[in-house]
Amino acid sequence: MRIQKLRGLAKMVERVLVKVIGFSDVERHALNTVFRLSEQGQVAYSPWMEEAPQDPQLLLVDGESYEAALELAAPAHAGLQLIWIGPAAPEDASLSFERPLAWPQIVRSMDALFSPASSLDFDLDAGAELDVDLEVAPDEMGGDTQPPEPLPPFKRALIASADRDQRLYLRARLALANLTQADEAETGPQALEMVRSQHYDVALIDFAVPGGDGWSLLKALREARPAIAHLIVTKSRPTAGERVRAWFQGMAGFFGQRPDPEKLGALLQKV
Repeated sequence: MRIQKLRGLAKMVERVLVKVIGFSDVERHALNTVFRLSEQGQVAYSPWMEEAPQDPQLLLVDGESYEAALELAAPAHAGLQLIWIGPAAPEDASLSFERPLAWPQIVRSMDALFSPASSLDFDLDAGAELDVDLEVAPDEMGGDTQPPEPLPPFKRALIASADRDQRLYLRARLALANLTQADEAETGPQALEMVRSQHYDVALIDFAVPGGDGWSLLKALREARPAIAHLIVTKSRPTAGERVRAWFQGMAGFFGQRPDPEKLGALLQKV
């Protein structure tokens, strides 16, 4: 068989409505941010609402929530793609994941379910310039038979603050910098325990986080192994002297309680 002329390759964008069942406020906040970022790709995801003019195409279920069993029993869910988070996934689940959640990995898996096939328009008129024999082996055509490059490892962040609103704000700033894998600590000792057992590419630390003196905690975090590549600190009304001290101690940034979005965003882009 001969293909004589390739006229065009159309890019298609698929819109997928996702019904989200369960999950904590923090998890939903991260998920909504990831959905917004998906607008840049071939598959764009949006949360499904009751008033939506069409049915959802995907169920994203927190298997540990009390709503899970009730929702799955509804007849309207038959035939929908199902992604299950947690243990004991049902047999009809398309995909299942355990916590802690890596949202970029989950969204890539969703893309594999919904990415549109490439649309090729072939013109078989005589006299074309491109001749391809489909029965020729790929290596005989000079094609690249090497496996695809592995995906880069996810970058992980730590947020340490006793203030829930502060943690949500910082999580949102991280997500906008495509840093969607973030752990949270509410005390200094908890943050230290986490950095000693897990590698973090960036840590955002509230200077007043409970459980120790601010400078002592920062020194311990800076000396912890595995090392934190970027250590960013927030503090209510930091002085010029404190900013200078933080710079000499190797902090990547020392901001007020609500960091300037542009300055923090520029710093996170370097992670």
